[in-house]
Amino acid sequence: MNQELIINSTPNEVVIALLHDKRLVELHREKNNSKFSVGDIYLGKAKKVMTGLNAAFVDVGYEKDAFLHYLDLGPQANSLIKYVNTSQNGKQNVSNLMYFKNEPEIKKDGKINEVIKSGQNVLVQVAKEPISAKGPRITTEISLAGRYLVLIPFSDKISVSSKIRNFDEKKRLKDLMQTIKPKNFGVIVRTVAENKPVADLEADLNDLVKRWDDAFNMLKDGQPPLRVLGEVDRTNSILRDFLNASFNAIHVNDTKVFEDLKVYIKTISPDKLDILKLYSGKLPIFDAFGIEKQIKSLFGKTVHMKSGAYLVVEHTEALHVFDVNSGNRAKSDSSQEENALEVNLESAVEVARQLRLRDMGGIIVVDFIDMHNADNRKLLFDKLKEEMKSDRAKHNILPPSKFGLIQITRQRLRPEVNIEVLETCPSCNGTGKVQPSILFVDQIENTLRFILKEQNQKNITLNIHPYIEAFIKQGGLFRSKQWKWYFEHKQWIKVQGMASQSFMEFKFFNKDGDEIVV
Repeated sequence: MNQELIINSTPNEVVIALLHDKRLVELHREKNNSKFSVGDIYLGKAKKVMTGLNAAFVDVGYEKDAFLHYLDLGPQANSLIKYVNTSQNGKQNVSNLMYFKNEPEIKKDGKINEVIKSGQNVLVQVAKEPISAKGPRITTEISLAGRYLVLIPFSDKISVSSKIRNFDEKKRLKDLMQTIKPKNFGVIVRTVAENKPVADLEADLNDLVKRWDDAFNMLKDGQPPLRVLGEVDRTNSILRDFLNASFNAIHVNDTKVFEDLKVYIKTISPDKLDILKLYSGKLPIFDAFGIEKQIKSLFGKTVHMKSGAYLVVEHTEALHVFDVNSGNRAKSDSSQEENALEVNLESAVEVARQLRLRDMGGIIVVDFIDMHNADNRKLLFDKLKEEMKSDRAKHNILPPSKFGLIQITRQRLRPEVNIEVLETCPSCNGTGKVQPSILFVDQIENTLRFILKEQNQKNITLNIHPYIEAFIKQGGLFRSKQWKWYFEHKQWIKVQGMASQSFMEFKFFNKDGDEIVV
């Protein structure tokens, strides 16, 4: 499978698109001022201990206090609390845990007030980003994720990914970790570590130990609320989790991000450095790779498929619903059962894609077209499970019910990706009163004259919907609107079609690429 990563960096955010065979399967938006990403470690202060909820609310610097449930403490919570206290009062002078004595594990059915006290400083890690009016969900079960390994302080357990099937390779990795891991640190060996040389694994481990040392240096003199250790940004974390042999290109449109990624790839996978490419085309990067068009078609309420079938996506406070419709897909030479099976199998692929693309979490219900044959229902269930295998979020799929519904639960880590695909009418600005479209080109020409004569601009570019671009350029040499403007103003006006712009929207840009405000 051909995999590409397209990174669109703007002053306000970085948008990352993951393509499989040119099809958009994941979209991530990271605000440049974003805080509280999953994996960030904070020194917080317990504000309220709620015995009724068996949870505590912890101030980590967010407008809403973070939520810490007893079940999210982790068995070594007392050891972590002791480490924080001894580090801050000067009794713990080094970050390593060689001589640190762990406390007994907490009880599985204990109470929050037995472990956390109001006003106490506590080291926590963000498990779920703030969603809606809720604060972050946090845990005291700290873990540091690397390319090949996950480091877990206050534990001696070594685990190897269940996706590594080879018994001899599992044993090699376990024995190796037992030899090189520091005392009082547990290790989870990730799937990508399979068959990797010792040097690569040891380098990854050393990097994680150094990050723990950085956290200790921040912790010992810090006062809550304080971010002790930030997770790598979304771009690097996606590279860390995805970069493999099937990745054949990473395109980025920003020089600084390009250089940062260059350093990062050189660290984790030097042999992949040549797949990183700096985009310098004239079109916006998402337009050039056809991503903008896919976004517009995939994030609406109705999602159409190639065969003519379509999905209707509805959201409620409690769950998400997909309704499968055959549309004009039905074949006259096939039975109703065969038609239903074909539509359902195609829809299963699209549902799995939509869940990843929109990052939908919680309870999802899919209303497939009814099928009476039990073998066909099993075939559909197996197909959906197969398509969901590539989804990194934890999920659970139940077999079709007698009503033809399939229920899915999917881990919610961050707010759902929600893109507004309906555009405000540029002619009426949403008022419902539309200017005569016959005057639209006149409006463009009047704006053009003002820019050239009153603002004395040179070398300007007009960005407009492709249909209007075709109208302005029609007639060819010396006869088009574009040539008419050239003869009138004695300078060439570049006209550029932009699929991301609405039908009656136009923008002028100067030679530096900045929009000209009239």
